[in-house]
Amino acid sequence: MDINQASLQMHYDLNGKIEVISRKKIETREDLSLAYTPGVAEPCRVIARDYEQSFKLTRRSNLVAVITDGTAVLGLGDIGPAAGMPVMEGKCALFKEFADVDAFPLCIDSKDTDTIVQTIALISKSFGGINLEDIAAPRCFEIERRLKEMCDIPVFHDDQHGTAIVVAAALLNAIKVTGKEMGQLRIVINGAGAAGIAIGKHLINMGFGNVILCDINGIICEGDEGLNHGQEEISHISNRNKEHGTLADALENADVFIGVSRPGLVTKEMVASMNRGIVFPLANPTPEIMPDEALAGGAAVVGTGRSDFPNQINNVLVFPGVFKGALSVRAKEITESMKQRASYAIADMIPENELTPENIIPSPLNKAVADVVAKAVADVAVEEGIARI
Repeated sequence: MDINQASLQMHYDLNGKIEVISRKKIETREDLSLAYTPGVAEPCRVIARDYEQSFKLTRRSNLVAVITDGTAVLGLGDIGPAAGMPVMEGKCALFKEFADVDAFPLCIDSKDTDTIVQTIALISKSFGGINLEDIAAPRCFEIERRLKEMCDIPVFHDDQHGTAIVVAAALLNAIKVTGKEMGQLRIVINGAGAAGIAIGKHLINMGFGNVILCDINGIICEGDEGLNHGQEEISHISNRNKEHGTLADALENADVFIGVSRPGLVTKEMVASMNRGIVFPLANPTPEIMPDEALAGGAAVVGTGRSDFPNQINNVLVFPGVFKGALSVRAKEITESMKQRASYAIADMIPENELTPENIIPSPLNKAVADVVAKAVADVAVEEGIARI
């Protein structure tokens, strides 16, 4: 049985990967009176007088909503909210398993930006954080921006920022292994959707070097027609030399390739044209180039999104710890500085004497990572004055 059929059978067997467990046993009349009526009226009255007490008297201080509209689910695309539910349940299971953060899946049956924003804003008082997931670009950019303005809790689109944080962590260690110089890198990102744009911004903010984004039409340049808002925004800070051309053109003498696009778009010859390339083909399940081909083309370091190759670059190293840290200090938001500190924290989990081309990123199963990331995020929240406890 292959992994897909085994997973399908597991889902049939489990009939759902998560469940609600009561934190209070209800066995006596007194238990009932304390947990429900009449005693429950008192915490309600306290919260009505002081909103902040809702984080102390309910579970919302440790509760994240994992929300999708089903329009960009894994590599499957727009399959709808119901079909996205297994992924949202999986995300919730990972929150609990890796960071002991409770999470609840919510799938919204709408593609209208206003409806999605209003729906999430209206339910936000039930949660301590909002994790947006698998929402297609460019709509995802506006949804996140507006929710950050409307909500008093952290809003984080993991497909954007979780991916960016973990890619940067892997790249920090890859440049150590290869001896490349921070700030001097030529970085090519193929795929100018939510993940690609967020990775580009994050790497530019961290000072890695010149980032060149490519989409189906080739290199994106400031002034190009037909760019969506996210692409237009990043065009002002990327592609410093205003280059035009194909993906193959962009990869000539490039130091880094990051793929968040489609299988088979990169050839061994393209990798050979790079400068001892760091190659991260992250399309799943089939990457832009298979690792053996990339290595045959002269790649110095290769990382993918898959668990059956070295250097699995996986968001599970990011989102549990980011939310755990933000929730622990009741941070108002997740800032750029938090994201950067998280990248460094993940990278530092591999001691320098253990760094090799096949070991640049912690295993996604390393549960110590979440606490390290959480501390980094919480520390920045305190330093920036946005922690509320």
